[in-house]
Amino acid sequence: IAAEYKVDKTACGKQAGNAADICKAEAKGKEKVAHAELTLAYSGKSADRTKLLEAKAHAAYEIAEEKCDDQAGQAKDLCVQEAKSAKAKALADAKMGKEIHDARTDASQEKTDANYKLAVEKCDALSGAGKSDCISAAKRQHGKN
Repeated sequence: IAAEYKVDKTACGKQAGNAADICKAEAKGKEKVAHAELTLAYSGKSADRTKLLEAKAHAAYEIAEEKCDDQAGQAKDLCVQEAKSAKAKALADAKMGKEIHDARTDASQEKTDANYKLAVEKCDALSGAGKSDCISAAKRQHGKN
């Protein structure tokens, strides 16, 4: 990733003015996204997936903001506002994905708890060693130790 970034950045040196700035923003964004993708590939965690989406949003914003520098006056202001709006939307989408994952995890835990509770209630009809064995089996089955 570092070597590719260095090559990309060196290529930007051949450009001038704002084109060089856009090129550098693209190279830096590409590097950050690549690091986030690598982290996600290694961990597979939903938090790292969210970080990847956030890295993409920030990179796209930085590039769009540099492209806005080619404009002037109200057109530039509008361009910057559009870039900020796109970034805010992308970050909100990333957060929503995280919240959906958290909600699914919570729902899954609630189902497990409800199933365990039902299994223990069924064990209450038994007595003695049978009840103890039934409760032990319910704990194993539902991950309760």
